[in-house]
Formats: sequence, structure tokens, C-alpha cells
Amino acid sequence: MLGKSSRIARTAALLTAGMFGLTACAGASGNAGVNNNQSPLKSEDLLVDTPNPSGEVASVNWNLPFGEPSSLDPIKAFNYPENTVVANLCEPLLQVKPDFSIEPNLASSFEVKSPQEYVYQIRDDVTFWDGSRMTMDDVIWSLERHKNPEEGSYWAGAVTDNIQSVEQSGEWELTVKLKNPDMTFNSYMVTPIGAIVQKKHREQQGENYGTPTGQVMCTGPFSVEAWDQGQTLTLQRNDAYWNQDLLPKVETMNFRFTVDEASISSSMRTGELDGSYDVPLGSLPSLSTAESGELYYGVSTQIVAVIATGSGPFGDPAVRRAISLATDKQAIADAVFHGTATPSASLIPNGGWTYGDEIFEQGRADLPKTEVNLDLAKEQLKDANVDLSETIRIAYPAERTFYADILSEMSNAATQLGITLEPVGIPSAQFGAMFSDEAARSQYDGFVTYNYMDVADPLSHLRSIMQTDGGSNYNNYSDPKTDELILKALAEPDETTRAELTNELQQIAMHEMPWIPLVDPATRLYMSGEITGVPASFSYIYYPWAVELGAKE
Repeated sequence: MLGKSSRIARTAALLTAGMFGLTACAGASGNAGVNNNQSPLKSEDLLVDTPNPSGEVASVNWNLPFGEPSSLDPIKAFNYPENTVVANLCEPLLQVKPDFSIEPNLASSFEVKSPQEYVYQIRDDVTFWDGSRMTMDDVIWSLERHKNPEEGSYWAGAVTDNIQSVEQSGEWELTVKLKNPDMTFNSYMVTPIGAIVQKKHREQQGENYGTPTGQVMCTGPFSVEAWDQGQTLTLQRNDAYWNQDLLPKVETMNFRFTVDEASISSSMRTGELDGSYDVPLGSLPSLSTAESGELYYGVSTQIVAVIATGSGPFGDPAVRRAISLATDKQAIADAVFHGTATPSASLIPNGGWTYGDEIFEQGRADLPKTEVNLDLAKEQLKDANVDLSETIRIAYPAERTFYADILSEMSNAATQLGITLEPVGIPSAQFGAMFSDEAARSQYDGFVTYNYMDVADPLSHLRSIMQTDGGSNYNNYSDPKTDELILKALAEPDETTRAELTNELQQIAMHEMPWIPLVDPATRLYMSGEITGVPASFSYIYYPWAVELGAKE
């Protein structure tokens, strides 16, 4: 679970910088996740990988549709532009793979001694880009940065606050002890929480660190060649990379920051841009027929939801359940997302786990159905203890019209129940306060979010939403029995039992519904006909995806 300050940084930035748009036509998808026809995607259609490359490429122009990174410092990497780039520069102790599994990385192995003690064997053959050796001092200092308020880590929060000590326990051995049991902790070693940077360079650069002037010094497969602020960010292949099995096939990665949908579509079709993750929704109709390349749709851990603030009639779980049952989520998936999303069955996106597969599949099947059911919705309203004549006001960033279309569907659903739900557009610059300022949230009954799980662990995500004072608990939900269940699950070393406990938590979450889950968007990837190889899955947010990129046969 992340603290409020870190969750704010990621989600607010996404919503204020988002470039999604809406066109009226229905969606496009295709065989094996490729966009070749007009039928909606199904979960089983989604890809993990794209076809393997056949050779090397001198240079690739890749777009960042959410704009230019604000920093290359991994502890400031908490949004799409930053993570997409930093994942190829600064490496964590462990590495998430395209299928969301976790493997050793800068740590050659790890051992879970107990839910409160984790031991990592650190590689002794890793060098930074300047040729100097990565030391245990660099590793320990990097992990402890998050606890130093002067560093201003966006990842500071429950995970890092729970660290009791980070100590060298052998020549190349690291032991992390926690204040309280947390079996989700190890998963966070694939994120910037576990990223290692050179201590000396960080101290030398001071306030310039992470900027075009100061940059960073890391160990990854690419290094920073040049950053022309506002124009391009160029990465160069690290030929001395310690992991020769993942040596990039691309010599130079040129990142562009085109955010206008029409310009993105045009540049992709003409070949000026070779590829992009997070393809804007408004670009899909144009790119689905482009002869210059292909659209791919991958497995993801993203979710679109409406978050309750705990006030007004929307503060009553019975009202939220009723509106959820009346809302046509399939229509949102088809019309707003052009068929590239699936209706949400839970607050956990489909497949958002790396253990307990059968347990979580069954838990998902046991959840109440979320298809449109007006009769059952009206039954739910009988349990409401609020004045249903009051207008429910849901905030969204006014510049993002696709949110208005989502809320229009929800408003129509509420009308059928005799409830007035009013979408309220506010400037994006002000919308970010929804995630940081309780006073700002108090003016509305709810707000919309385009969110993602930090790690593919349902317990971590639900904990953030359901635990008292959780990082994403925006409606101040609090229940002692729920808190007790969360703590019991966090302390449970057996994966099967932990998955069963998490399913219990999921049942509570879908009954209380502090967030109304709407759709699970697929990862949207475009590549020209000249290149292939990168993961299609949402793993790219932390995995060094560019190492897989190469020439297409």
C-alpha cells in the first residue's frame, strides 16, 4: 500500500496530463490482440508479448503520449512518462517479467526469512554507466532514500514507512527487516522502491539530479545520451551492460513527447514515429487501418473507476451498489474504449495476480454479478439510509471528454433508479486536488480515476483502498474487522491461505464498493511494420521493455 502523497503524485499527474479522446464509432480489436476487425476484445485475446525480432536496429523514435518526463530520478518515477523511460535506465533489485512474474535482477537471489525479514544476495559484477562498481553502500543508500524526507520520494508511504532496518549482513548480502509483517513487500522490489542509483553522483548533482542538466547514474541497459528539454530524450545502448542476455538490439532510443491525438495518428501513419504505449483512444480508429504498422492489445493491471468521497447519498454503499448494477459497463467498454476494455467484475483487474491463480479465479467467479440488472438495483436501494432526492455530484477533469461520456452512462443509469447524478467538469489543474486535499473532495460526492495496481498482488491493491487510512482510501472507510483481516493476510506466508484471505477482503470490497469499478482497459501498443519484440503487457511500466525491441522480419 502506498501513502497518500505517493498515490497523489501518480494518479493526479495521469489525469491532468492524459491524452485520451472519444470518437463515436465502436471498438476495434483482432486476432491475438492485433487490431484487425471491429469486434470487442475479450480477456483471452490479450497478449503478453509481441513477435520476436530478427535483428538489430540503429535507431527508433518512440512516443510518450502523456508528455515529457518531469524527472529521471527513479524515486520521482510515479507516472506513465517517467516510468516508461526510467524502467530502461535504473534497475531494481528484482525484475518484473512480461507475464508479471518476479525474478532476481541486481539481487541474484532472495529469501523470505519471515513476513518481517527479507534477505537479498547482491550481484558483485555490476557497474554503473561510468564504469565504476556498484557497491553495497550504493544499494543500502538507495533503499533508504525513500525514508529521507529531504529526498522527497513519491514512493514514501506505508511500504517504506514499515522498513525497520536495511543492513549489510554479509559481503554481498542485504537484510531488510520490517516493523510489521508484510508478505507483499518483496513485490515492491520490482518498482522504484527497489531501484539502485549511484550515491556519489546523486550527492554531486544536488538539485540538478534527475533533470536534463544533472541526469542520473544507474546500471541499466540504456544510458542517457542527451535530453533536449521540450523536444527529445535520447538513450544510448549500454554495451557494457552486466546482463548480456538482455543486451538491447537497438542502439539509440529517441523519445518524443507528442500529445496531440491528430499529430500522433499522422506521425504513426507516416513513419515519423515508430511506436508508442498508451495509444490515445481517439487515435485508434485511424491507426486500426494504418498500413504502416499494427496495434497490439495486452494484458494489464489498469482499472477505470468512480471513487466515493463518503458524502451525500453516494456515501451509502447501497446506493453505490445500485448505481453500479444499473450502469452498462459493456457499453462503456465498447463505445468509449472502442472495444479495448472489458467490464470490471472486481476492484482487482482480471488476471492481476501472480500466485494463487485457481483461488483468485474462483474468488472472482463467486463475486456478485455486475451485469445490468435494474430489478436487483432497485432492491439494493431499499437498504439505503439517505435522502435519495439529493443530487450526486461526480467530478471529472473537464478537458478529458471521454470521462464525460463515462459519467453520462452512469447518470442515465441513476435516472432509471430515480436518482440524479450530475457529472461536474473541473479544470485538470484543480482536479489533482481530489487525490491530495480532503477539503477539495468534500465538495463532491465522488470523482473518476484511471488507475493501476502498483504490483500484481490483489492484497496490496485492496489494502490501499480498504484499510483505515489506506493510501487510496478516499472515502474514509474504516472497519476493525476489515483491518484485522488485512493484517492477518499480510502476515500469512502460505500463498494459498493468503489468497483465500484476500478473496474474503475482495468480497467485502465489492459489497462496500468504496470505488465503483467500471472497465479494465487493455494495454494499447502501436509499432511500425519495421520493428517488433516489446512486451504487449502492462509490465513495461517497470520492465526494461526496450531491450526486447528489434527489427521485424
